[in-house]
Amino acid sequence: MRIILFDDQARESLLPLTYTRPVADLRIGILTIAEKWSKRLDNPSYSFLTADYLQTKFSLKTDSDNVFINGSLCPDENLVAAIGTLGTGEALAKDDLLLAVRLGEAAGKTFDFTDFSAYKILNYPHEILRLVYPEDIFKHNDTELRKDFKLVTAGRQSAKISSTNTILGTDFFAEEGATAECSTFNTIEGPIYLAKNTQVWEGSHIRGSFALCEHSQVKMGAKIYGATTVGPHCRVGGEVSNSVLQAYSSKGHEGFLGNSVLGEWCNIGADTNNSNLKNNYAEVRLWDYKKQSFRKTGLQFCGLIMADHAKCGINTMFNTGTVVGVSANVFGSGYPRNFIPDFAWGGAQGFEVYALAKVFETAELVYQRRNREFDQIEKDILSKVFELTEQHRRF
Repeated sequence: MRIILFDDQARESLLPLTYTRPVADLRIGILTIAEKWSKRLDNPSYSFLTADYLQTKFSLKTDSDNVFINGSLCPDENLVAAIGTLGTGEALAKDDLLLAVRLGEAAGKTFDFTDFSAYKILNYPHEILRLVYPEDIFKHNDTELRKDFKLVTAGRQSAKISSTNTILGTDFFAEEGATAECSTFNTIEGPIYLAKNTQVWEGSHIRGSFALCEHSQVKMGAKIYGATTVGPHCRVGGEVSNSVLQAYSSKGHEGFLGNSVLGEWCNIGADTNNSNLKNNYAEVRLWDYKKQSFRKTGLQFCGLIMADHAKCGINTMFNTGTVVGVSANVFGSGYPRNFIPDFAWGGAQGFEVYALAKVFETAELVYQRRNREFDQIEKDILSKVFELTEQHRRF
């Protein structure tokens, strides 16, 4: 059985995070959505149905037996069980939302999530957890982190870590190769997970729920509060609360990051802070790419949404509910605007276009530091995003 995770209309409302990846490649909890499905269905063979320009990197593979699953859905036991009972030509739906459909090879090649009238529709009666907006990632991170913790640690025993640490509670798990010294881990309010080859440096204080994914580090004296995920190959320091770093991103210095999502290859300059609460305690609005305007979030606490390859200089001050687009470079004094377009260069004093050639130069150096190749596939994706977002750069 081939698992295919398809993008639906949520891809548009999750921009700018989904300009550079399918929805199911987003990380929430410990795992990406795709990894959750693969693990729960005990099937490593998954692929993606996404925007054409992303398919070279995130390939689509069909077979004689295919289960198309909505990539915005976070799985649970009920949903997995319901999908497992689908016969060929049967679709699982909740109201007008297609959740999953099982198709043969011929029908799989012409699948369209907007038209599932030809399938036998089975109504799904249970609640679902689905990513629709960027803030849903930090909003639901605690729930997903607890689910993933149970999923990845079930029937297993934690590796031992140094006796110089203090662990409160029992929901602590370290994979082999994880190291920590002279730090405190409080799992009373939520689980703490340290993946393989992770490091927690001296003097750090961490409250669950928290996940530190493979090859990532927490720097000395960090203060990390619950519902936080540090993705693979990341480094964090300072103060972090209810935030998710996707992968290969760094917030390595003092400063506050709260109720926020960072994409891949982001860098937060020293002493940068984001506001996650308005001075008047009012509801926070975020820029919505689909609506081309600011959208009410229903949240009182909402910080920074930063897309892949975005960077900011030292002492940057982000206002409550700021969205920073792909490959934006922010610097200078004062508060920059609440929506910083993709490939923007500048700050509160004004912006200009961050030329694609310069973007590539920086990306090549950043990739080299992590022993990765910034290849033509990555260049083509960023070139297409540059084209798609041109309308926002009217400086």
